[in-house]
Amino acid sequence: MDFGGQHIVVTGASSGIGLVTAELLARRGARVSLIARRKDKLDEAVAAIGGNAAGFAADVGEKDQLDSALDAAAAHFGPVQGLFANAGLTGGFTPAVAFDPEVFEQTVRVNLTAVFWAIQKVLPPMIEAKKGAILVTGSMGSKRGMAMNPAYVASKHGVLGLTRAIAVEMAPHGIRANCVIPGFIRTEALDRIPPEQQGKIEARVPQRRMGSPEELAEVAAFLLSDAASHVTGQDWAVDGGVLESIEV
Repeated sequence: MDFGGQHIVVTGASSGIGLVTAELLARRGARVSLIARRKDKLDEAVAAIGGNAAGFAADVGEKDQLDSALDAAAAHFGPVQGLFANAGLTGGFTPAVAFDPEVFEQTVRVNLTAVFWAIQKVLPPMIEAKKGAILVTGSMGSKRGMAMNPAYVASKHGVLGLTRAIAVEMAPHGIRANCVIPGFIRTEALDRIPPEQQGKIEARVPQRRMGSPEELAEVAAFLLSDAASHVTGQDWAVDGGVLESIEV
């Protein structure tokens, strides 16, 4: 998995899965454009990665900002050859009958619509080059229902469908699209959960532990790399066996 100077864009790249994946891609030779809302965290990430990285602050839920960031990335590192659309919102947990319509709309816009915007933006140069790799961060909510989180589940089901549609349409052009499905990955959000609740989560995982961002990043890098040249239209779980467990 040597990326040999390929330009890869990672959204949601200032922390967690996005940051760890961006770091890994850069170590393996990619030129990585990091996109995230928090400019201070973004600047820290780029400084830590070094010359193979550049940061472009944007709220992906705002199309003008996303377009500008992607244009700036292409101007800096050249045409985008790989996209890891990782940015997302949890949407909060509220019963469906009381769910805020504005929160629903915002969650779908960031988790699904913005992914389509990003894909649509990077496709033309990929089609011209007859090569490209797109990876989208889904969720166990892409495969299962979850109570009291209708916006998140709807958006994550939708993004898996979008990935499959793009994979089929773009296959003749040499462009691949896949969806990585994180399980319980130890990120900032999970670290804020009380230890006793973390224990309950770990007990639901057949491997009896949470995954690490590094473990997911390895799979993401594979799916973005030429090593996965015959892999497209797939949803790839990194979940320690949760989705295949009757304990879910």
